[in-house]
Amino acid sequence: MESAMRNLLLVSGTRPEIIKLAPLYHALRARPDTRVQWLHTGQHGDMADQILACFDIQPDIKLARRGSTLAEFSIGCRAQLEQVMQTPWSLAIVQGDTESAFLGALSAFYHHVPVAHVEAGLRTYNPERPFPEEILRQMIGRIARFHFPPTERAREALLKENIADKLITLTGNTVVDAQNWVINNRGIGRKIEGRGHLLVTTHRRENWGHDINEICYAIATIAQRHPDLQVVFPVHLNPVVQQPVHAILDHVPNVKLINPLDYLEMQQALADAWLVLTDSGGLQEEAPTFGVPVLVLREETERPEALEAGCARLVGTRRDKVIETVEALWQDTAAWQAMARAGNPFGDGKACERIIATLERDLA
Repeated sequence: MESAMRNLLLVSGTRPEIIKLAPLYHALRARPDTRVQWLHTGQHGDMADQILACFDIQPDIKLARRGSTLAEFSIGCRAQLEQVMQTPWSLAIVQGDTESAFLGALSAFYHHVPVAHVEAGLRTYNPERPFPEEILRQMIGRIARFHFPPTERAREALLKENIADKLITLTGNTVVDAQNWVINNRGIGRKIEGRGHLLVTTHRRENWGHDINEICYAIATIAQRHPDLQVVFPVHLNPVVQQPVHAILDHVPNVKLINPLDYLEMQQALADAWLVLTDSGGLQEEAPTFGVPVLVLREETERPEALEAGCARLVGTRRDKVIETVEALWQDTAAWQAMARAGNPFGDGKACERIIATLERDLA
């Protein structure tokens, strides 16, 4: 391999980035002719440390988080990245649509370092949903030299934005590679018999306020109608989420409100679930690996492949719609099984192989 592949910088800052970059990092490290350095920006703190440990990763470079607001973090991160970029990197690898990914890509661009964008091409074309991720990922798309969309729809979005086909490699999503890693290395798999639990998560800013209330009232109704159904609800630590969830659901006996789960705990919770209700993009990608149907608590999703494949449905946040859809799946076993057997449209566990093959061929 050409020497251009030998000095790679991998930038992460948040829990989802770590999960989706971890299998690529391990695949690159296994190559004797490649030197890869993991940089963590500090955008997420303790949550990130847990997930790094889960994947046996010790960052080579750790930036100090400065300030409490996103603007303060961005200024501090950008200044520290400027120092990191004094090294002659062959490539900077970023993932997704976070502030850390954008700052990593921008800093690399200013120093003429080519950028590889893992999970490129996700679009809603609504700058407010998700905010600010939609615009961040579009800006990374203007900077990147290598684009690795997870699905055909994401690839088509990049082509429509006039990104040359030769710069795009359809890979599948590395989230499936990550799941395979923990299944093989951490023993994740179904541990219970029977129907399983209803797993609920909500955290998105767009659902704060009235929408969270509606979701919680729907959960309360479902739980009361089906006292034998265990509801597992890891509650985001933000007080804006904590307050309404506890106010509405604390008194419901079969609703278990717990602290946020770490990655391995969440994978096990998915493996043991009957159904998932969530506004999380990551869970839309992960649940199908375990054959668990997903109801998406949003008005739109940048992962429509799950809807098209049949493993997910978009239900929004209105309580009557949520209740109606859950009840229908409870009563109609065939409909539930059709969703459960739809497969995972986001990947086959070989995304990292495709990424590395492209870099081998084109980076030099």
